[in-house]
Amino acid sequence: MKKSQKITVITAAAAVIVFLIVSCRLTTAESVQGSFWALTPPLIAIVLALATKEVYSSLFLGIVAGALLYSGFSFEGTFNHVLQDGLISVLSDPSNVGILIFLVVLGCVVSLMNRTGGSAAFGRWAAGHIKTRRGAMLATTVLGILIFIDDYFNCLTVGSVMRPVTDKHHVSRAKLAYLIDATAAPVCIIAPISSWAAAVSGFVPNSDGIRIFVQTIPFNFYALLTIAMMLGLSILRVDFGPMLVHEQNALKGDLYTTPDRPYANAADEDKTHGHGHVIDLVFPILAIVVCCVLGMLYSGGFFSGTGFVDAFAASDASVGLSLGSIFALILVVAFCCIRRSLTFSECMDCLPSGFKSMVPAILILTFAWTLKAMTDSLGASAFVKAVVSGSASGFISMLPAIIFLIAVGISFATGTSWGTFGILIPIVVDCFESTDYTMMIIAMAACMAGSVCGDHCSPISDTTIMSSAGAQCSHINHVTTQLPYALVCAGISFVGYVIAGFTKNGVLSLSVSLGLLVTLLAVLRLRENKKGISD
Repeated sequence: MKKSQKITVITAAAAVIVFLIVSCRLTTAESVQGSFWALTPPLIAIVLALATKEVYSSLFLGIVAGALLYSGFSFEGTFNHVLQDGLISVLSDPSNVGILIFLVVLGCVVSLMNRTGGSAAFGRWAAGHIKTRRGAMLATTVLGILIFIDDYFNCLTVGSVMRPVTDKHHVSRAKLAYLIDATAAPVCIIAPISSWAAAVSGFVPNSDGIRIFVQTIPFNFYALLTIAMMLGLSILRVDFGPMLVHEQNALKGDLYTTPDRPYANAADEDKTHGHGHVIDLVFPILAIVVCCVLGMLYSGGFFSGTGFVDAFAASDASVGLSLGSIFALILVVAFCCIRRSLTFSECMDCLPSGFKSMVPAILILTFAWTLKAMTDSLGASAFVKAVVSGSASGFISMLPAIIFLIAVGISFATGTSWGTFGILIPIVVDCFESTDYTMMIIAMAACMAGSVCGDHCSPISDTTIMSSAGAQCSHINHVTTQLPYALVCAGISFVGYVIAGFTKNGVLSLSVSLGLLVTLLAVLRLRENKKGISD
């Protein structure tokens, strides 16, 4: 570790200690509940992660801070809360276990694709069809949009498929991670047939959730602007902020820019067969897609007589994805043995390798879930509900913009979109369902957009973590390079919700927002014309 980094870490740790000492003097366990203090543990983790570039230690310190506040600074209470109510609790939660199973199995399938030479064969095929950096980025974007079923599935699948192509055309790993992340949650939140649509519909009490979800799509400015942003960046070949440095270095052969490159030798860990074909990649991907869709339909009762749309609305993404991925793994192993691209013994050798590749993501996810458990135990949802309910009594026309900002803040601090949905959507429905239906739709869209935006920016978000894993990019590099792009879309979205709140016109609001984004990208392109990234 460099001397400057050591100083930063020591300073940050000292700041946390001072904060905890001061908070010990000013608060009690009872006074913390349902107050702003409930949001301080994730804020500590986020600030430390950005300042020290150490994700694991930052998350752990955030967890400890939350446990200290919860226990009233009791040593025994803190230890028990971290272990029993935190780590053990989140790792015994069926939904979390299902996601971890899905990650491990997907890592195994990716390892099988690499070992058979399917990924390399796709790279050779793509070399003859994708000729430019622009084409590589657009192909990544399109693939990400097509895989709209679930954001977890999107993050890891797009990364494993497109990484050889983007590497060949000198697209930085940070840019690949951004493209993956930006086609995960932002696409799922406007796809009626997805795990996200099912989640949102489940948070709408006594209403037709899927129908309302569809009505919010034209007002989901952040998701629509993010997709437009990706296309604009790729077509105009413009970058700004830290991403510009990463892209310039990638053109010189350095895909990582920083010394921290935890996945740099990942490709060397699997011995690849040279006789692989594109089918060795296409079949596993199709198997995962089909099996995961069938798994989600099964979890929603489709095979018991429930309709297709209703089954998706009632599906359990954790159960569906874990079931689907396991069946897909069995099919892929059988396919490899039948084709004789791998022996059964070689297929089994890929399983530990696939598990190993997912360990960093699993560790960060576990800490992130534990941090959320700490935040929940401090009553963060009650605090947010009180703030939103107080805002609803006045500033009615500004409410969508206010809801958007609150959703961004809580989602960024907690690293979860779905948790933010669960807090805010029922409040919005209660406020407007019987008085102003159009304002309810706009406010719900603002809640969903803000939740995705905060999740998109947050270094402790599970989709942000898995996008880094999918791109095999340093997590902090992904967070710092993506943040300026996300903030641009967030700022323009805020303007859009101000307009929507006063006009209740989705076409006008979205048109103005897209116009602002296109103008900004055009100005940046003109400004960076001489030093911009060339194809």
